[in-house]
Amino acid sequence: MAIPVEMPKMSDTMEEGVLVAWLAEEGDAVSAGDVIAQVETDKATMDLEVYDDGVLLKKVIGEGDAVPIGGLIAVLGSEGESADSVLASYSGDGAPASGDSGSDSSSTPEAAPSESADAAPEGYGHRPDESAPQTTAASGADDGGRVKASPLARRMAQEAGIELSGVSGSGPEGRVVKRDVEAAMSGSGAAQAAPQPVAVPQPVAPATAPEAPSAPKPQVASGGVTDARISQMRKTIARRLAQSKFTAPHFYLTVDVDMTEAMDFRQRLNGMTAERGLAKISFNDLVTKACASALRRHPAVNSSWMEEEGVIRQHGDVNVAIAVAMPDGLITPVVRNADQKGLADIAAETRDLATRAKDRKLDPSEWEGSTFTTSNLGMFGIREFTAIINPPNACILAIGGIQDVPVVKDGAVVPGKQMTITLSCDHRVVDGASGAEFLGDVKAFLETPSMMLL
Repeated sequence: MAIPVEMPKMSDTMEEGVLVAWLAEEGDAVSAGDVIAQVETDKATMDLEVYDDGVLLKKVIGEGDAVPIGGLIAVLGSEGESADSVLASYSGDGAPASGDSGSDSSSTPEAAPSESADAAPEGYGHRPDESAPQTTAASGADDGGRVKASPLARRMAQEAGIELSGVSGSGPEGRVVKRDVEAAMSGSGAAQAAPQPVAVPQPVAPATAPEAPSAPKPQVASGGVTDARISQMRKTIARRLAQSKFTAPHFYLTVDVDMTEAMDFRQRLNGMTAERGLAKISFNDLVTKACASALRRHPAVNSSWMEEEGVIRQHGDVNVAIAVAMPDGLITPVVRNADQKGLADIAAETRDLATRAKDRKLDPSEWEGSTFTTSNLGMFGIREFTAIINPPNACILAIGGIQDVPVVKDGAVVPGKQMTITLSCDHRVVDGASGAEFLGDVKAFLETPSMMLL
């Protein structure tokens, strides 16, 4: 029986995905766990695997096409089987046809993503209900030791008489992809054992750049105007931040922080980290630790407005998200339990997260679940700014650069090092006094950083 391959939900904020590249051709035999395409979500480019064995009967959408969650991507079946029965049950845009009694919750688009910090991402790796009409989607099931390869790579290897077990896979989880077979055909591919299959489905960002273009190509219109397709990431940023700005009543609190002692403190610490081969500690790491320490003292700030549940949720964990700029937007990887970690650990974790974020290699679990966010534009020469709250957080801290300023000490004007930080607060959750007390503690931690070691 022909079965549909639908767009899975790959992140908590995903509403649709763009098919970046097909890795299988119509007529290719595929097996459960094979990657047949790559999909751009709002956060990363991920592999689309299939749950079932069969033949790719029909590629329903083209490269560059956007499909909502639950939309039809392809049809699998037996060799020579018609895909018409599946196509007839979907509308022209790939959504299940109205009134189709054969569709249920497993094959229709899922509900809009929850803004809850505790909402677990659904979809990628989600298997359909056994009682539902058979639908295929992402999977990373153990295939019993069979070499993982894309259908295209498998077919190329077969035609070239190359044993896949002798080809080194450079795809996610060591999967053999087209470029690996091409390297083997040219004699440059290294022969090594196939990667160990995994038992649990995982969304995987590509280890290297996808074989097809991952960024939209600008189109130059007449009159010298350049149009660029709005990426999934940019769409999500626009939707979420507009929702935050227009629904959460923002107010702002700004303080100047004397960073003289923090600069000396950081210099001494980095002398020790260098001797031990640890990651260098940045000013941003000091701010992360200061915020985490202050959040532990102020649970009202470490909270979320949960409209649907009718509660203000105070989080037991202190998970600080750090805004990382990317070419087409930004992402906020999370340092979890930052209040319980030392500065060296925070520095190492932040470097790792930022590096992988820019390479689009983060797992969804690494950008979800924040309880507070920081955004730093000091490295761009910005003295101060205000930031839009990252829902469902109640607050975000905007960090400016350290400035040389004249300050008055003991009745005399002397050179000083000053940093301006601005706290954006959701007034539904945080009042002025509680926000000011939190910001005062952040300032105190930064002006006397040894307090963070207690």
